[in-house]
Amino acid sequence: MLNKEILSPQSIVVVGASNDVKKPGGKMLKNILDGGFKGDLFVINLKEEKVQGIATHASVKSLPETDLAILAIPAPYCLEVVTILAQQKRTRAFIIISAGFGEADPAGAALEKQITDVVNSVNGCLIGPNCIGVITQNYKGVFTSPIPTFDPGGCDLISGSGATAVFIIEAGMALGVTFANVFSVGNGAQTSTEDILEYMDLHFDPSRDAPVKLLYLETIKDPAKLQKHATSLRKKGVKIAAIKAGSTAEGSRAATSHTGALASSDMTVRALFQKAGIVYCSSREELLSVASIFKYKPLQGKNIAIITHAGGSAVMLADALANGGLNIPPIQGPDAEKLKTYLHPGSSVANPIDFLATGTAEQLGIIIDYCEHKFDHIDAMVVVFGSPGLFDVEHVYNVLRVKLDLCKKPIFPVLPSVINAQKEIQSFIAQGHINFPDEVVLGKALTQVYKTPQPASEEVRLPAMDSESIRAIIDRNKDGYLNIKDTEALMYAAKIPQITTLVENQKDVLLSEVKKLDFPVVMKVVGPLHKTDAKGVLLNITSLEEASEAFDQLMRIEAATAVMVQPQLTGLELFVGVSKEPYFPHTILCGLGGIFIEILNDFAAGLAPISEREAKAMLRSLRGYKLLLGVRSTEGIDETVFIDIIKRIAGLVQIAPEITEMDINPLIGTNTTLLAVDVRVKIDRSIP
Repeated sequence: MLNKEILSPQSIVVVGASNDVKKPGGKMLKNILDGGFKGDLFVINLKEEKVQGIATHASVKSLPETDLAILAIPAPYCLEVVTILAQQKRTRAFIIISAGFGEADPAGAALEKQITDVVNSVNGCLIGPNCIGVITQNYKGVFTSPIPTFDPGGCDLISGSGATAVFIIEAGMALGVTFANVFSVGNGAQTSTEDILEYMDLHFDPSRDAPVKLLYLETIKDPAKLQKHATSLRKKGVKIAAIKAGSTAEGSRAATSHTGALASSDMTVRALFQKAGIVYCSSREELLSVASIFKYKPLQGKNIAIITHAGGSAVMLADALANGGLNIPPIQGPDAEKLKTYLHPGSSVANPIDFLATGTAEQLGIIIDYCEHKFDHIDAMVVVFGSPGLFDVEHVYNVLRVKLDLCKKPIFPVLPSVINAQKEIQSFIAQGHINFPDEVVLGKALTQVYKTPQPASEEVRLPAMDSESIRAIIDRNKDGYLNIKDTEALMYAAKIPQITTLVENQKDVLLSEVKKLDFPVVMKVVGPLHKTDAKGVLLNITSLEEASEAFDQLMRIEAATAVMVQPQLTGLELFVGVSKEPYFPHTILCGLGGIFIEILNDFAAGLAPISEREAKAMLRSLRGYKLLLGVRSTEGIDETVFIDIIKRIAGLVQIAPEITEMDINPLIGTNTTLLAVDVRVKIDRSIP
């Protein structure tokens, strides 16, 4: 947890400071001095009497009591220094920029733990090791540059990577993004991103604290803590955007079921961010674009007007917005025709509004006024205006500045001419505005912001289920897949409707039972994990003779142990599943079922427990959602039943957290009912 010594120290010692500002210790000291630190500043250097004008100490033993120690010395020497400072000098905050700890080898990890134990023993705070440091209003404790001017109304940045933090700051400053506190957590030996977010939440004061938090995450050590405090901050009006690096299917846990193969860390992280109201970003460019969007008026609807004098940029922007689910609606009617009279011949107001390369500042102002006051169906504007280098665009940007302040609808400026209009763009930024130099990056970021919901706030009530029976089934089974009998019993206890199923390994017994079913039936092999891949699913069995032949064919499949028979249903094939990533809540998936889930890759994910609102949003985010409603001559499904099943699966894993993978695929749906056809449930008590 952060403390006052790390945030606002009255005294700082730089251990390993140097006169050579090309070395980390030298640059660290220079940045602190240049940043105007007002407290006592001490230096440890064995070879110099003065370092950058400050008298040195040869050892930390000769120091007075010191609040914060910044260590820029080789890893093997850090433990002794930290121990002396913590136990003898009442030092309660440490920043270790040195590498060679847990990221290096087991010996480094052991040393890192020893240092952490010492800091914990005095209730101190440790940032790092292997980081660039910390920037607050009180001191600039980093060895990198540039150092952004502290802006309490800007962005707090928490990064697991020091270099990435620098890249974000550099690029952000060029766009007009401003920063407040910067924390580079490095290895996060004691203080993680989640810990810093917790402190920011518990101590949040809207009158003094940054309204935007940007996160670069390489690990999520405590998903529950991240969700809790991000959700709390969002409810206090704070906006949060984050990158989670390393979230690929290749990096996810190997799995054997369809759900497990589909589920990846990326999907689970996205579900976590959705639940907490964090905008998911996939690059530094997108993160900064989202941060920039946060600084403008909020987007209240999905209808965007594109105002431009560059046709190609408008096309690319329109594609990016439309692909993300935003609209570029036509602009037509008497007001549109009237607007055209103010523009040069050849201009178009259809949307995009193209007022040509010869468009003027006055024309831009008129177009914006029409979008603001006349075109009620327009919710926001994107203005793309660069310069071919033929004339001064200062007047255009002056109009844009005025309209940004006066208009109630948000306006997002794309000023791509960073060379031809460099002076004008710098002037625009100096006035406190932010530029989006790339229209496609803006388009993608704008859709991400719009699609990110408010954090889940309602208390989720679990559907009524037979909890006692569920626990009995789980408790009597070892890790692995449940057998068919226990799977059916589990679905019954969870009150999930399922199809009538016969399972037998003796032909005569099976055929006698099949007589009781209406033909046609489906016959499936029992044993192989993926029945379709093993050619173990036979459809349209219409007689006992065909059933007899099918039994023999299926039992010849390798690993076959029995044959399953079910009535052949017609309806839309759907899918519900469960995946469990270590330390995360269960991820619930839903989408189109059968082979389409793998071919179309169209599914939604949410973290358990799932509310009615969340389940409905999951379904409506599917690209194939219209199929659920019914298209042309095809009947739709009963959406309320599908939502209830999603909620029941999410409730089931609350009662039985040992369930780590689960497939209901297919779940056959009609406009009156949904029935689970194939169900697989895996238990793994080793996954936390």
